[in-house]
Amino acid sequence: MRLSERAKGITPSATLAVATKAAELKRAGVNVIGFGAGEPDFRTPAHIIAATKAALDGGHTGYAKPSCGIPAAKEAVCEKFRRENGLTYSPSQVIVTLGGKEALALAFAALLDPGDEVLLPVPYWVSFPEQIQFFGGKVVPIVPKGDDLRLTPDQIAAAVTNRTRIFVFNSPSNPGGFAYNAAETKAIAAALADHDLIVFSDEMYDQLRYGDRREHFSFARISDAWYEKTITFNATSKTHAMTGWRLGYAAGPTNIIKAMSNVQSHTTSGAVHFAQYGLIEALTGDQAHVAEMHAAFEKRGAHMARRLNELKGVRCIEPSGAFYCFPDVREAFKPLGVSDGAGFCEVMLEKAHVALVPGDAFGMDTHIRMSFATGMEQIDTGIDRMAEVLGRK
Repeated sequence: MRLSERAKGITPSATLAVATKAAELKRAGVNVIGFGAGEPDFRTPAHIIAATKAALDGGHTGYAKPSCGIPAAKEAVCEKFRRENGLTYSPSQVIVTLGGKEALALAFAALLDPGDEVLLPVPYWVSFPEQIQFFGGKVVPIVPKGDDLRLTPDQIAAAVTNRTRIFVFNSPSNPGGFAYNAAETKAIAAALADHDLIVFSDEMYDQLRYGDRREHFSFARISDAWYEKTITFNATSKTHAMTGWRLGYAAGPTNIIKAMSNVQSHTTSGAVHFAQYGLIEALTGDQAHVAEMHAAFEKRGAHMARRLNELKGVRCIEPSGAFYCFPDVREAFKPLGVSDGAGFCEVMLEKAHVALVPGDAFGMDTHIRMSFATGMEQIDTGIDRMAEVLGRK
């Protein structure tokens, strides 16, 4: 049976594929240490669960009305942006979605015409190129020149053409684990000031920033002009340990949000009604769990980077955001008899029983991604196993 060219062009998510392979080995009795999943190892806080149970008991089990988010959920999103990001939005500028992934897909669907170009910094989240291409856009990757993986304003500006429609800005970065500070963000905006484009600011990890880059600065906050040309994306998944709840949201120009809502009304009909009460509680209720997770992730990230830098052929920058290390492992290729990050990961899974995500899924086949959203004991055990294969410096 013939498939559409659009469907044939989509590849499976590499991060989910790694998690699936690791699960298969575990079912076969193999003790696998997994560093693949971008999912907090904390449970959803009890007060969020309680608010959702109350919504179920209260009969909120029908369609959400409107499908783009119940009024109270939109108000909660507006409050979050005011409190944490210094951004003022009205409910008409907000959409609630089935996770951050749907929010991004709806925005690409609303804005891209065939051949429109999207500037995509490398390394990128695995679903960005797939979504862009699915909706007819052309991916224009921008590869960093420095070890810190951050792009310069000149690099970004040089990639703009008369077909450029969107610039994707992801800070803190998944998978890179780095973050841009306020000065760097403003410099990028200044370099793009004369160009007519929309910024997709992916800020999923805005509350997970560390060290001297602890303070988050939203792209839409730069100026009134950029506020009108920026869509800010977020979700409860990472900050509130709610990955399985599938609750995301976005805010931006009213006409774009309306177009996204129209697409959503004919596809998913929006986020689950009763779950939106969990979103409200997550964004407006007690935030103590956020500080707890932040402290744990910051400690783990520094520890993982330090341990990785003990291994032969591995170089790792200490993460300044999110919960990922993204080490450069190219110096280990020859000793292992492999040619890229995928080969490196295959050897580690086979010989060390450690599940990693190859960097080619993120546009850099010289690197691998390792999540430290797992316990310290797991981190040490996994890296000890890698050391048995690689050796120590």
